[in-house]
Amino acid sequence: MTFLVARLTGLSVNQAIFLGFLVSLSSTAIVLKQLGERLEMDTPHGKTALGILIYQDIIVVAMMLVTPLLGVGTAETASLWMVLLKAVVLIGLVIILSIYVLPPVLYQITRTQNRELFMLSIIVICFSIAGLTYSAGLSLALGAFLAGLIIAESEYSHQALASVIPFMDTFTSLFFVSIGMLLSMQTVFAHLGSLIMFTLAILVLKGLVASLAALILGYPLRVAIIVGFTLCQVGEFAFILAQTGIANGLMSNELYQGFLAASILTMILTPFIISAAPRVAAKLCTLPMPERLRSGRYPWTVDLEDDIEQENHLIIIGYGINGRNLSRAALYAGIPYVILELNSETVRQEQENGQPIYYGDATHETVLNHVRVQEARVVVIAISDSAALRRITFMVRKLNPLTHIIVRTRLISDMADLRELGADTVIPEEYETSIEIFSLVLNQYLVPRNEIEEYIDKVRSEGYEMLRTVSLQAREMNILNKSLSDMEVKKIKVKQESDLVGKTLSEADVRKLHGATILAINRGEEYLPNPGAEYVIKADDCLVMIGKPEEIRSAAKMLSSAQK
Repeated sequence: MTFLVARLTGLSVNQAIFLGFLVSLSSTAIVLKQLGERLEMDTPHGKTALGILIYQDIIVVAMMLVTPLLGVGTAETASLWMVLLKAVVLIGLVIILSIYVLPPVLYQITRTQNRELFMLSIIVICFSIAGLTYSAGLSLALGAFLAGLIIAESEYSHQALASVIPFMDTFTSLFFVSIGMLLSMQTVFAHLGSLIMFTLAILVLKGLVASLAALILGYPLRVAIIVGFTLCQVGEFAFILAQTGIANGLMSNELYQGFLAASILTMILTPFIISAAPRVAAKLCTLPMPERLRSGRYPWTVDLEDDIEQENHLIIIGYGINGRNLSRAALYAGIPYVILELNSETVRQEQENGQPIYYGDATHETVLNHVRVQEARVVVIAISDSAALRRITFMVRKLNPLTHIIVRTRLISDMADLRELGADTVIPEEYETSIEIFSLVLNQYLVPRNEIEEYIDKVRSEGYEMLRTVSLQAREMNILNKSLSDMEVKKIKVKQESDLVGKTLSEADVRKLHGATILAINRGEEYLPNPGAEYVIKADDCLVMIGKPEEIRSAAKMLSSAQK
């Protein structure tokens, strides 16, 4: 579409193709940062946008190779074939290096266990490959990209990434600063009206194309619109590609400045556009349209399976870890249930496994009606998209005022809003995690289990508000810490050569001799708590003891060997 618009403005065929290359790329850095901050990486639109961005980053290699062929100054056939030949040879060399050369070299470097040497080696590899491509008449950017591919394919890629991450933010900042330095503000103010129109054209054009791609993939209209809003900016690779275009006579300085200004504007607007996307998508989905467009193109069975009750059933929205575990529990307990999921591959696989799972966007009333939400006893919403979470909660409560709605959310800040929208129970992930952590910590400090569970129940019954204040009385905790901070519980195995083998606990008299107290004995699969004095110690028994560290060590020494 960019090609057609560019041709209408009078650009040549080659220039129009090249401009299409530039506009087609979206910003991986900005989009990933925004999705990460909004906790939307695992949402349907987040996964779709990420997949498209990955393909765009890969296709940049082909664009860099084709760009010189489009240039004005490289029209000779022999030179064109030479560029292609160099590219093929270079890519073949990269494959050979990544398979046969780099792994043994990095292995020898890692054997030194010198982090500075490893990082220096990674830098040398990157600069060497970039220099090789440049000396072959190709771009430095292509070489850097290929170097990244080589390192990514090695078994040391994670350590390499960890080594360069501290520099990532710095280099990213320098990159965008350098882009800003290239911009001529005089050109911007001289053609401000045209630049605004150009920027709006890019946003609308890219948004429509990205939304269409998501619709073709089968996603509902709401998801497709959010994907379009997410990918409507111009990407950072476009600036690198534009430099190659200038070198090959595909862009005039005036066109380059116009493109640069419009691209920067799209990047500046991206956070605001992504933030507004869910609200705009929700509004647009209320317009009259074919239901297949609203719900996606994947077919799903109209009637529920015969073995699923259509009354008092459980509806599970989202088939992640929570949804899978809940469906297993419902199956085990004989509870009729039905699942709604937006991942078509998951739906197809689980339907083959016999799961009552259907493809559909639960933000739409038609989809909820399909799974008989009016007759459902419980609805569990376990998805990552916070905007969809709110809309689904509202729709379910609207369609069934009596059903019990359980919502899993990531943040405590969402609890009040979800309850206002109709949720009966809201379970925030971060507090459930904190409950498990403080439970383990208190258990290590030997707080009685019944008191821990009592406190957990109190936290949950008060809507997690207790965690905003001090969890236990300071005085009680101080006494507990002073009394038990120097105590530990250990399980020690009785060796065959120990003098205690064959003796009763009374005869061993571990407490009197060493100060440690035996709490329980583990023999094979049996566990005997609070054993009696007549219990006979045998080889390979495991004694669970409590005491000070030095008392435990003294007792362990006696249990491990014969005493002279």
